Amino acid sequence: MNALFLALSYLRYHWARSVVLVLVTAMILSVPIISQVLLNRSQAALTDRAEKTPLILGSRGSQLDLIMNALYFSDDRAEPVTMAETETIWDSGLGLPIPLNTAFETNGARIVGTSLEYFGFRGLNVAEGRQIALLGEALLGADVAARLGLGPGDTVVSAPQNLFDLDGVYPLELNIVGVLAPTGTADDEAVFVDIKTSWVIAGIGHGHDGVLAEGATTGDIVASASIVEFNRITDANIDSFHFHGDPADYPVSAIVLVPQDARAATILRGRYLDPENPVQMTVPREVIAGLVDRIFRIKTLLDAVTLIVGGAALVAVGLAIFLTYRLRTREMQTAFKIGARRSMILRLLAAETVIILLCSGVIALGITLAVQNRGSAIVAWLLAA
Repeated sequence: MNALFLALSYLRYHWARSVVLVLVTAMILSVPIISQVLLNRSQAALTDRAEKTPLILGSRGSQLDLIMNALYFSDDRAEPVTMAETETIWDSGLGLPIPLNTAFETNGARIVGTSLEYFGFRGLNVAEGRQIALLGEALLGADVAARLGLGPGDTVVSAPQNLFDLDGVYPLELNIVGVLAPTGTADDEAVFVDIKTSWVIAGIGHGHDGVLAEGATTGDIVASASIVEFNRITDANIDSFHFHGDPADYPVSAIVLVPQDARAATILRGRYLDPENPVQMTVPREVIAGLVDRIFRIKTLLDAVTLIVGGAALVAVGLAIFLTYRLRTREMQTAFKIGARRSMILRLLAAETVIILLCSGVIALGITLAVQNRGSAIVAWLLAA
């Protein structure tokens, strides 16, 4: 008990050095565990969402880019296909096509233009507010709503995916009508709108607001840089919004296909086997399985590196503690001369070491639990990055 009291007193007196030792040791203990937690959550998130998505139709090219964008709304974006592909699937009667348009962002979150069938397919429920019903309305994923502190009645403004992706695109003010219940998937990090709203953002659809003030004439019209840079869909102007061109040519980033049965899925896949066809059919489960295999081959190497680095760090911490004890040689000699036994001195040093390790273990456990509780959100954010 005396050794424990003296050890605590010594560590409090040299608090700065004690804090550094505790934090460094905590990081050494927690990093391997955190990496394992995130890797396991990543594997679960990747495979679970892919397993629940039968087929994806998109532009021919990288299957992985197509899957990552359609499932996790990542920045990897293939050339869009057209709504004609959706109509083809509808006409075949072999499955349900769900179009996705993921070309735009708002406040760091992906805007996903889709149809109402998507919410039933993914099992998404509105926790606050209501479902989208009109042009310009948006549903926020749970994490987006929490991060931005927004809810029904608020607004967000769309933006192109990057500064060079303008192409006549003007920001559109979206009216938030609801917030989705959390799912622990990429849907929590997205903002959902009707696919027609995404086409308004793209400039395919627009409305005509009046440009003349009451009592003004055409000679009073003046164009200037002071024109408001974003559109706003309101009850007063929603009827004026319309679309140009053939709807079959409107762009979609990808199409999620839900076949009627296994036979229908086989038929649909067979129709897109021609390598000359600019559109391809992919099976998310197969693509993600290959990705997971590669990840976990790399994981073996990462585990070895983590073990080596962790061992080296532990040796460094041990050396720091040893040097600390060497610097206290005179202190130990004085304690011995005034009657302290060598066993008492050893108990004192052991008590200090145990206290440091216990404090480090508690902090490492806290960090690990925090990461574990937010693991799904962290993985969803990483997949969408």
